[in-house]
Amino acid sequence: MARAGLTTDRVVAAAADLADEAGFDNVTVSALARHFGVKDASLYSHIKNLQDLRTRLALRAGGELIDRIAAAVAGRAGKDALAAFANAYRAYALEHPGRYAATQIRVDQSLLAGSPALLRTAEITYGMLRAYGLDEPDLTDAVRLLRSTFHGYCALEAGGGFGAPRDVQQSWDRAVDALHVALEHWPREERHAD
Repeated sequence: MARAGLTTDRVVAAAADLADEAGFDNVTVSALARHFGVKDASLYSHIKNLQDLRTRLALRAGGELIDRIAAAVAGRAGKDALAAFANAYRAYALEHPGRYAATQIRVDQSLLAGSPALLRTAEITYGMLRAYGLDEPDLTDAVRLLRSTFHGYCALEAGGGFGAPRDVQQSWDRAVDALHVALEHWPREERHAD
């Protein structure tokens, strides 16, 4: 491909594809330069460095993930919304392993502050959990429970970590059912009057 058609968006899109094909850790400036048939230096007018590229990839993938989740949960509440959220999350993680890995990196908080994807993620996730009657600090605790459960399950599944003969989908469905029960019976943090 000719250098003339390079844009930041095309570079990040190619990085996303490379992450899914070769793994997030294999996304490098040199690998992308080879993909485009240019020298590494040609990409630096579109990205600052490897960290900038990976951050842009993380933000792009996070936006794709929340778009998928938003479409799945639209018009649903309670257990239906939780299951739709969980299934969309898992499907994205399994279909786009490199992009999903990018969503797990730590990104500078100053870059996230105005991120539309982050704002939308919080809006959708907290909205779903408010249907369970949760307020802070329980909302934050519930978000952490869901994220760690979903991520742990997806990471184990992708790595072939489930060797028992039980169908992985059935176990996933039971895990989502258990999360629903936990959210319905959330142990409220006692608030003490001063």
